[in-house]
Amino acid sequence: MDELRRIDLNLLLTLHALLAEKHVTRAALRLNKSQPAVSHALAQLRTRFGDPLLVRHGGRMVLTARAEALTQPLEDALTSLNGLLSAPDFDPSLTRRRFRLSLSDYASRIVLPPLVRHVRHEAPGLDLAISQAGREAMLAQLTDGELDIALGVFPDVPEDIEVQTLFQEEFISLADKAVLPAQGELSLEEWLERPHIMLAMRPDANDEIETALAARGLRRHLAVTLPHWSAAVDLLAGTDLILTVAGRAVGPMQRHRALRKFTPPLDLPRFAYQQAWHIRRANDPAHRWLREAVLTCSQPANSQNLSTRRPERPAEALAAQP
Repeated sequence: MDELRRIDLNLLLTLHALLAEKHVTRAALRLNKSQPAVSHALAQLRTRFGDPLLVRHGGRMVLTARAEALTQPLEDALTSLNGLLSAPDFDPSLTRRRFRLSLSDYASRIVLPPLVRHVRHEAPGLDLAISQAGREAMLAQLTDGELDIALGVFPDVPEDIEVQTLFQEEFISLADKAVLPAQGELSLEEWLERPHIMLAMRPDANDEIETALAARGLRRHLAVTLPHWSAAVDLLAGTDLILTVAGRAVGPMQRHRALRKFTPPLDLPRFAYQQAWHIRRANDPAHRWLREAVLTCSQPANSQNLSTRRPERPAEALAAQP
């Protein structure tokens, strides 16, 4: 125990963050400390271990061999210590936190309403701040500590990002009934001849549909490109446009009596809609609770139940929450 008496154990937490992030500013975000404080701690750690620990190479910070050797033993030691000291239970009704989520208006329509109802019922002290960004921007924001959870399609993620599939989704096409054959569906040639709407955060983006077309050496005419899922369906009635989107984005067809949905005449495989988070958040009890809530509220049956369930607590009890 002599060595433990000679070191501030808070320095080990800082070392753990530095080894994980390989970046002083991101380690400071992870620890909720200032960047100068973490820089000062790094200087102390370098003196204590007689090693620079982090060195600049090729425009980025990398771990020294000594730092690499410390990574797993330090992880094991802190995990054991955290398990010894952590509270046995997490009570969502008592938590006071603010989480930052990024999701498109597709997820805002099908996931967010039941999620907000669930959070208000089970964890009224938990606040949600919602933003919207493209796939690459969301992953960067998770890495930089600017986001807690991102919802989307993430076929390729960095090794420090974890993903969980919320549900499997499939594509459908939609068009005005008046411009579709009375019987049957469009052939691929007819489908390609029509003008299309593409949903994308940027006009030059390539989505899964464009990727599938490019693999066959095909292109479609994109007459309208926009980032708003909810508005896209409203553009179809009275036009010759075709919209190909995830099936759950459309909702009940009773709302769109002038339209007809049909199977795209192109092999578009089902895809996984996911939530993603940085590994630094993996063991946070409140974060874990919110991830489980997102998963639950993403399921069609559960979304229906949660969206119609009324709070069991009296309104006076909710109003009394600080």
